[in-house]
Amino acid sequence: MTKTIIATANAPAAIGSYSQAVKVGDTVYLSGQIGLDPVSMQMVEGIDAQIARVFDNMKAVVEAAGGSFSDVVKLNVYLTDLANFAKVNIAMAKYFPEPFPARAAVGVAALPRGALVEVDGVMVIGG
Repeated sequence: MTKTIIATANAPAAIGSYSQAVKVGDTVYLSGQIGLDPVSMQMVEGIDAQIARVFDNMKAVVEAAGGSFSDVVKLNVYLTDLANFAKVNIAMAKYFPEPFPARAAVGVAALPRGALVEVDGVMVIGG
């Protein structure tokens, strides 16, 4: 099976040895997105802005792969403060159509660049 690397300038460039997403067959593995502005590569301020930026960044990668949020089947959410979990739920309801993807939420001690939230996922398109 062919592996295709997905990249878009509409989401932050990778800040390490990884790709924004990798497509294998109809499955797209979405790397973690944090609240980096894709133009300035600076972290946006505050949890609400970071959550919105994370999903905007992810949407850009999803669209670059030829899909939409309705194609996302699994998300992993990482939060430095699980008290912000309700805010993620509110944002997801704005970005994702029902039925919602499967999801895990994990509290973590720290994230890259001092981020407060990170989200990765899996998308299946064309199926």
